[in-house]
Amino acid sequence: MKSTLKSACRIATMIMPAVLLPLVRPALADSSKPVLAASYKKTELRTAAPKLAAGIMREAIERYNADRQGLERFYDVGFSEEHLTRFETFDNEWMTRLKKMDFAALTRKDQIDYLLLRNYIDHAQHQLITQRTLGKETAPLLPFAEKVAEIERKRSRVDILDPEQSAKTLAAITSEVKKVRGEVVAESTKPTAGQIKASAKAARHAAQTVEEVKQTLGGWFAYYDGFRPNFGWWCRKPFETLNAALDDYSRFLRDQIANYKPDDDSVLVGDAIGRAALLDDLKSEMIAYTPEELIQIAERELAWCTDQMKLASKEMGKGDDWKAALEAVKEQHVSPGEQDELVAKTAREAIAFLDKNELVTIDPLCRETWRVQMLSAQEQKYLPFAAYGGQKVLVAYATDQMDYEARQMSMRANNSHFTRIVVPHELIPGHHLQGYMAERYARYRGLFSTPFLVEGWSLYWEMLLWDKNYARGPEDRIGMLFWRMHRCARIIVSLGFHLNKMTPPQMVDYLVDRVGHERAAATSEVRRYIGGSYAPLYQVGYMIGGLQLRALHKDLVGVGNGKLTERQFHDAVLHEGSIPVDMIRAALTDIPLQADYTPTWKFAGKL
Repeated sequence: MKSTLKSACRIATMIMPAVLLPLVRPALADSSKPVLAASYKKTELRTAAPKLAAGIMREAIERYNADRQGLERFYDVGFSEEHLTRFETFDNEWMTRLKKMDFAALTRKDQIDYLLLRNYIDHAQHQLITQRTLGKETAPLLPFAEKVAEIERKRSRVDILDPEQSAKTLAAITSEVKKVRGEVVAESTKPTAGQIKASAKAARHAAQTVEEVKQTLGGWFAYYDGFRPNFGWWCRKPFETLNAALDDYSRFLRDQIANYKPDDDSVLVGDAIGRAALLDDLKSEMIAYTPEELIQIAERELAWCTDQMKLASKEMGKGDDWKAALEAVKEQHVSPGEQDELVAKTAREAIAFLDKNELVTIDPLCRETWRVQMLSAQEQKYLPFAAYGGQKVLVAYATDQMDYEARQMSMRANNSHFTRIVVPHELIPGHHLQGYMAERYARYRGLFSTPFLVEGWSLYWEMLLWDKNYARGPEDRIGMLFWRMHRCARIIVSLGFHLNKMTPPQMVDYLVDRVGHERAAATSEVRRYIGGSYAPLYQVGYMIGGLQLRALHKDLVGVGNGKLTERQFHDAVLHEGSIPVDMIRAALTDIPLQADYTPTWKFAGKL
């Protein structure tokens, strides 16, 4: 995100004067029946009370983001106490500034930006608390970490370096690493005097921190080596010895304490965050449902999909046996080497469908600047289906690096009818169009990007294309329903895991049995869900974000409403940036907003 750097004086004049303005509150509307926002009405805008200059919060967001990025670059030792303390201070200062602002005196757009920034900082503060909690659990396993952080701090401060003393420090840290290596035992072991009991979770996180310690130490050594006379003579051997000790300790924590081998594809390992953390994450996503209620919603949607599957199955002559129909659809794939041509052809057909039905504006440059890239066999272990990779649709399909069984699974999992809806999800009107617009409208809001809008937008289009009869027949409908069921199941298994109600093998079985996944693809999916590279709620964002946009569409475009056309609605959503859908709703309607606003929108109806 592009940031504009302002002076320290500027930020004071930008925010603090708002405290002195009189409190002016707009009339509150009925939040259960949203009214189209004045800025989107075709009639004249209503007379508004005096407001602060428009754009004040955009400047605040840009300043906050620029300052945060500057701190992240400088306080880059993430495992250090200094890092945590500095960011706690930073976010506390900004929250204090926001609370002193006169919210009612802001323009409507600035009120939305205020709430976005406040929500972001609030979540950042909670994440720091979580880091501290985890840090306390792993601290006994990492008594040497702060010492490495300190030698890096001295380097960044350009303190005078004593090579002989540095060598002595490295030797002392090595002794400490070896000592703790001999004291740590698994949680299941009955410890004796002087031993440290460690859970598998603590051991995995400690092993990750050891890798960060090694990286920091390597940067420190590379800075001085060959530059400071005598540094290498004193420090090279102690550095190599310490590096080897850290390597040994990291492997020991993973292999023997956590019983986890990263290169073993058969092992699925992750950390469930628990209900309290899920509730905090849902609050940050502005979702007014509990994890249990979201599972209810997913189960309801999955039941609808199953009923529709049976209808399509009957049309194919398979009766109620929708799994048999699904198997028949999976066999309808192109020959090896032809998938890229199918994807390109499907993309052009989807764009033509959008144009014909006047559903959304597509700039000529957006139409021009996309391409296809094939995924390797190794990449498909984590991305078994198509994905979006920045102006490229990443396509999974059989390669000569796979054995026979893997090739068959890849072709079946990426058959022609599945591909029919995957391509518009990834390209246009999905992620490619969305990314193109995000670079050109409300770019400063990139800080608040959320999967509930990023993935929800593409899933919403799958729903809308279903409603617009995009499917050419029952086989296409089964392809569309497979993905819809997949997104329902993602909610059930990912939340089930984080609520400690589902194990990874049970998650795989559920995706195979209830959705019809190939087992290899289901295993790859679960590995992504729990491996730590995605936020715990990421998989929930697809279906739930889609349902949010669908509900908003019904309010503003649906039959009997007609406040906006299809094109106007979709263009308006894209112009707001990748922010929580609840805030897009606030931008397009007159729902009441307060400085302490808490979402209450029950977009999924009665459960």
